[in-house]
Amino acid sequence: MIPGRIARIALVVALTLTSCGSPPTPSANGLPAFTDDELAMLRSLWIGGLPPLPVDRSNRFADDPGAARLGEAIFFDTRFSANGSVSCASCHRPELAFTDGLPRGQGIAEVPRNTMPLAGAGYATWLFWDGRRDSLWAQALGPLENAGEHGGNRTMYAHVVAAQYRTLYESVFGPLPDLGGLPASAGPVEDADASAAWQAMRAVDRAAVTRVYVNIGKALEAYERSLQPQASRFDTFVEALLAADPAATTALTPQEVDGLRLFIGSAQCTNCHNGPLLTNGSFHNTGVPPVVGRRPDPGRAQGIGQVQADEFNCLSRWSDAEPDACRALRFLRDDTNAFLGAFKPPSLRDVAATAPYMHAGQLATLEDVVRHYGGAPEAAIGHSELQPLALSDAQVDELVAFLEALSPR
Repeated sequence: MIPGRIARIALVVALTLTSCGSPPTPSANGLPAFTDDELAMLRSLWIGGLPPLPVDRSNRFADDPGAARLGEAIFFDTRFSANGSVSCASCHRPELAFTDGLPRGQGIAEVPRNTMPLAGAGYATWLFWDGRRDSLWAQALGPLENAGEHGGNRTMYAHVVAAQYRTLYESVFGPLPDLGGLPASAGPVEDADASAAWQAMRAVDRAAVTRVYVNIGKALEAYERSLQPQASRFDTFVEALLAADPAATTALTPQEVDGLRLFIGSAQCTNCHNGPLLTNGSFHNTGVPPVVGRRPDPGRAQGIGQVQADEFNCLSRWSDAEPDACRALRFLRDDTNAFLGAFKPPSLRDVAATAPYMHAGQLATLEDVVRHYGGAPEAAIGHSELQPLALSDAQVDELVAFLEALSPR
């Protein structure tokens, strides 16, 4: 089942679709010819069909401008790390479509998975490759206390906020608690000293510090929701084609148009990469090999239990949502066998800037990715959904050319 927020996008898509078997649409003014069904598919992929951001009821500050300003400042601030050298932007670099160009993220240490892009993440129901978080604010909190990423803890971060951002924080979230007498470093983390200091704190102080920590995540979400995908030459092509504008003849090259035909047709790319964000937000096993020397990653099969147990999920005490608003979590398909080795397909928008690819950076180039899907190798864990495509070298080049046309114009 498509998750709730993505389903709203899918509804917009579905309303554009026409019946199968439509006759080809004649070319006009020399425009490339597409059938009515193909035009409906192109319209569904066009960025102009992207609906407004869904409301995140778990975060009442998600669209607060002050929270977004605070979140942006925190996003680029290396003081939110144990060694003072790691920020969110260390892995989510704006010039690389908010990725980092590495096979696997590098914070305090290397992490097991590739850094996902952020543009359009405000539409996602599930976050991370395995969907182990169900909101952007909960997702943002994970790396902050992860020993291999930022490596800090919530009391340390509360002190940073009090020292550096008190005025802005309090203008959004209200007065900070009195942190006097609290440890400089304490939290429910792997570090034994910080963990012991956390357990020694009074419950009321732990709750007050956690509230500040949660608000850091909610401010980060408010900023990250502003990171929206930009129109590409593909979008220029679709907009012109739908308007019978001759500009469509120059928006894409003939090779890129041929790649587009494969993308929406026999290459079956839209099985996973559909809608204006070019992802269905669900989870798929596509037979991606594990990193050499490492055991296969269970992916979504593990993420299901993690999101259900997450301290900060939609049903938690820290969420602003009423339980009825947490339908995606409440009715989560709890079938680990069906999702063994499955991962969320990232958006393909600006995909040329996000190499290397797959959940652990196993494939270096877009050509490697296309050839992987064409070959449809068996999965090392679970069952792959792929079927061999028998793509020619020319078709591989055409698909790669089209994917490169998804970069901002």
